[in-house]
Amino acid sequence: MNYNNSDIDWGKVNEVISLANRIFLTTHENPDGDGLGSEVALFHHLDELGKDIKIINYSQTPLMLDFLNVNNCIETFEESNHLEWIKGADLAIVFDVGDFRRTRDIKSLIDNFSIPVMNIDHHPHPDDHGFTYNIVDTKSAATGCMVRSYLKEARDKPLTREICDGIYTAVMTDTGCFRYSNTDTYCHSIAIECLEKGVNTNLIYQKIYENSSKKRVSVLGEMISNIGYDLEGKFAWSVVMNSTMQKHNATKNDLEGFADFIRSIQGVEVALVIYEADLNSCRINLRSKGRFTVNNIAKSFGGGGHAFASGAVVNEPLNDAKKMIINNTKDMILDQMRTLQ
Repeated sequence: MNYNNSDIDWGKVNEVISLANRIFLTTHENPDGDGLGSEVALFHHLDELGKDIKIINYSQTPLMLDFLNVNNCIETFEESNHLEWIKGADLAIVFDVGDFRRTRDIKSLIDNFSIPVMNIDHHPHPDDHGFTYNIVDTKSAATGCMVRSYLKEARDKPLTREICDGIYTAVMTDTGCFRYSNTDTYCHSIAIECLEKGVNTNLIYQKIYENSSKKRVSVLGEMISNIGYDLEGKFAWSVVMNSTMQKHNATKNDLEGFADFIRSIQGVEVALVIYEADLNSCRINLRSKGRFTVNNIAKSFGGGGHAFASGAVVNEPLNDAKKMIINNTKDMILDQMRTLQ
């Protein structure tokens, strides 16, 4: 089954899921609202059906999204706790991953135990994606929208509040609170449905966007003070070093949304943040307001993502990579500017 950006037969998808008894759900490392919300929504549906079901993620759940972890339904992978259970799984379902390798050790286990794996995603995937069942719709605003479409086929009962909390979180976060250009009428219809089911949208917004730690604010302040501008202010970038993280005792979870902040600056069309991952690598996040695409830029560094929100890992020390990343990004924006003229 390979619905790689073609019309999806959710009935056929449901046949595969219905035949499995032990199913584990997962998403990419450093999970976000779309990945977590999607897997939580499907977890509650499958748990209601009596499936032997677990959510097992490579990375811990960010604190701001821990409200989704009802009754500790989200587990972080530990070999001693999960190896034997995973070994007996009939099906693995991966959400919002972009690249199968972003599940890290989880992918190795799926491969080693020859577990059939289904990908549900709105990121583009190559033909050699590595999934048994590849369910991709790049026109979908969020993977959570796809989960809602699946549940329309799979459920006879109305959606529960727990399911809607997951779906709403997925759609809200991947549309920038319904502000991004990917927001469509389906997104708004999902929001209306979730409101009708009792989802506390204000509380979810506060937990995700109005819950910054003091550590995050301190790192954000230093990041803002180091913003550089190029191309007459259309391209803005900054760097976050490990020394800054250590200075404020911050973690990866404290870095969410930095590129979005830069993108919000008047006149900025493309935002770039370079994070020092370790002594030999750095991570980049790219954001665009919509005039320029950035997934092609991310791909040039071995990454990928959405047209206007992408990222990559560069396996070079920050000092060696910084100038190259900034210059290459600037050159690729200039190429697009020439095309648009």
